[in-house]
Amino acid sequence: MARNKSFYSDQVIEFIKINPKCTSQEILLGIAEEISIATLKRLLQALIAEGIVYSTGKLKGTKYEISPVFDVIRPIDPSKYFEKEIDDRIIQKSFNLDLISEILVNISLFTKDEILKLEGLQEKFLKNISELSPSEYHLEMERLAIDLSWKSSQIEGNTYSLLETELLLKEKETASGKTQAEAQMLLNHKEAIDFIVSNPTYIEPLSVATIEDIHTLLVKNLDINRNIRKRRVGISGTNYTPLENEFQIKEALVQMCELINSKTNVFEKALLALILISYIQPFSDGNKRTARIISNAILIFNHFCPISFRTVDSIDYKKALLIFYEQTNINSIKKIFINQFEFAVKTYF
Repeated sequence: MARNKSFYSDQVIEFIKINPKCTSQEILLGIAEEISIATLKRLLQALIAEGIVYSTGKLKGTKYEISPVFDVIRPIDPSKYFEKEIDDRIIQKSFNLDLISEILVNISLFTKDEILKLEGLQEKFLKNISELSPSEYHLEMERLAIDLSWKSSQIEGNTYSLLETELLLKEKETASGKTQAEAQMLLNHKEAIDFIVSNPTYIEPLSVATIEDIHTLLVKNLDINRNIRKRRVGISGTNYTPLENEFQIKEALVQMCELINSKTNVFEKALLALILISYIQPFSDGNKRTARIISNAILIFNHFCPISFRTVDSIDYKKALLIFYEQTNINSIKKIFINQFEFAVKTYF
């Protein structure tokens, strides 16, 4: 039975991981599958182009190693990953200081096929909204804003239903049996979304100050500190510990903003904001909420379809972020981003 390219690439990657600084001849002899040297060389060149493998030396002295990029983009099965309990997982327990400045700056987060899919969806979005009147477009944005307010709050434990959220945001009707804090969280979400829709240029270029301003909107009248935190925080479900020092946190945020501002691909910008604000955890609370709003603000500024996250399972979302915290691996959260972008294009516009 013929093997596909992906199968052979996996074999090569696995061999290089176990045998760093190996030659092509050693790889050829070491992998279980029989392939020609020409095929192997093409595979190696493709892996180098993708940033997964890098080489040193020349001609027959060329040696191959796995790039740090591999850990960021390699496939991880969440169901298998979480078969191990929190204390049994081998993880990166502390903030990866090289992640933003040395690794993410040099890679593309999406494959060519993923970019083609996302660009096709964006074209569909632009075509669809070109056929809408201003009032129709406004109604669709309102519907998305309600869904985003609901789902983003639900991910954080808010117990309002989507219908209850709609009544609250449209009619200011609070749900019985719910806390005032839950209602305030939803109202804050809607206010933050309305702000970025009305002021799309506010986050361009992205800065620490603009992130702090969006966070302030999201935590208004809640018992949450507004400024960059000055103490250690823990994250439920993981042994990963974010940065503790206020100045290191701010430096990481500055580096993150510089990275996002330097990227030309809008999808990369939005995904980086989504994962890195959550990873840095600059505030005592409200980090993931801020990340989702900033990510959408980037999409809206660039006239891309915003994302409501309405159909994402809250547990799956949290697990995807935990994998990023513990392995700095984007695979699971990237799949969620792509799926939710597709849902938004096909559902709202």
